[in-house]
Amino acid sequence: MALAILARRRAAEAVLRRPRAAAVSAWRAYAAAGEESDVVVLGGGPGGYVAAIKAAQLGLKTTCIEKRGTLGGTCLNVGCIPSKALLHSSHMYHEAKTSFAHHGVKISNLEVDLPAMMAQKDKAVAGLTKGIEGLFKKNKVTYVKGFGKLASPSEVSVDLIDGGSTVVKGKNIIIATGSDVKSLPGITIDEKKVVSSTGALCLSEIPKKLVVIGAGYIGLEMGSVWNRLGSEVTVVEFAPDIVPSMDGEVRKQFQRMLEKQKFKFMLKTKVVGCDTSGDGVKLTLEPAAGGDQTILEADVVLVSAGRTPFTSGIGLETIGVETDKAGRILVDKRFMTNVKGVYAIGDAIPGPMLAHKAEEDGVACVEFIAGKEGHVDYDTVPGVVYTHPEVASVGKTEEQVKALGIAYRVGKFPLLANSRAKAIDDAEGLVKVVAEKETDKILGVHIMAPNAGEIIHEAVLALQYGASSEDVARTCHAHPTVSEALKEACLQTFSKAIHI
Repeated sequence: MALAILARRRAAEAVLRRPRAAAVSAWRAYAAAGEESDVVVLGGGPGGYVAAIKAAQLGLKTTCIEKRGTLGGTCLNVGCIPSKALLHSSHMYHEAKTSFAHHGVKISNLEVDLPAMMAQKDKAVAGLTKGIEGLFKKNKVTYVKGFGKLASPSEVSVDLIDGGSTVVKGKNIIIATGSDVKSLPGITIDEKKVVSSTGALCLSEIPKKLVVIGAGYIGLEMGSVWNRLGSEVTVVEFAPDIVPSMDGEVRKQFQRMLEKQKFKFMLKTKVVGCDTSGDGVKLTLEPAAGGDQTILEADVVLVSAGRTPFTSGIGLETIGVETDKAGRILVDKRFMTNVKGVYAIGDAIPGPMLAHKAEEDGVACVEFIAGKEGHVDYDTVPGVVYTHPEVASVGKTEEQVKALGIAYRVGKFPLLANSRAKAIDDAEGLVKVVAEKETDKILGVHIMAPNAGEIIHEAVLALQYGASSEDVARTCHAHPTVSEALKEACLQTFSKAIHI
């Protein structure tokens, strides 16, 4: 006992001899190691930091371990937030270049200041990460900066960012380590000429030719940024369609819209070689079904083939946590793994890899730990592509409903008939509602419109409470708003729309 006390005293003295910033971080780690927490969260992304705050709010002593040294995970640091900052900035430039004159606003000598654009993005990210640290302090969450590995079902060994290591003890451990970029065989990402979404967020110059491998959400969003700023964008996709999870009818309109914006698509095409020996990149392509090879040249190639769970190297095998073939951690309905007291949430487990889904997982998980009831309805998790116009959806596509053998009705309303969309000269898109024929219960809503990502939440709420299309159609909507298009689509579903 005397030796243990002496060791702890020497460790504390060593912490105090460090520079202030490092000392504060190390002192938190030292304090966390000294007492057992009720909850230890491994990972400080959207799922992890939300779980930590909620646990603390429920009166549980909580510690959160994050390897980056900044909270918010991929989403806030190199994903959702910086990409939306660049999407907005590039959209403003594109509007100034192509639309302002039509509205009577004339600008001369218009140019892109890329460093300033990047600085605005970085400022937004820094402010939000600091904001989460503030929430941790407010809710008394202990924050440990370092790479954590499971040492036992109640211990996490942490290699601290500022040097040294510590062991954090917890009655319950939540694995919230998120996901990483999925690599492709034969393609090495150097974040210079061949980049992931992370590298695409910080290019130092606008590439003349950008090739995007993968026609999913991320690839189309990042392609939009650089397309607006002047890049010639070609999207190469192995599948026969872009965004395969999207409703088929909406997908076709979406692709036509992107093609009007000068996107080029090479579908049913696979990349079989990548040569970066010259000034640019040469990709060797061939049809997905096999055939003659062709060469596609680019200045920069963005690899956007999806994401994979970040679950290797964190000690799962040490304590026997089970995963599937894709590396996803297997959990029960309470988010507990096969190891008692060890939980997992977010991108680390099966389900959509979305920040908002991870947040819901985190809240429900700690509610279970606190002895309450948690619940996440995965059928009402919305998805949004933040291009312009945006595409947002919730619930089932028409193809999914048809495959289930459910008798259904469809109501559609074009934005060309929406007064607000016409008034702002932004009327490309539609709203589509799929409802059960017998009961009129809404089964899915799909929107392509300006700010579709905001409008979709009315539909999310409708699905959550089992509303019918008539329920939404008979709800008064403010005029003029783009949201009226959803009301009209619901009218068209159970009866007949007014304005078409």
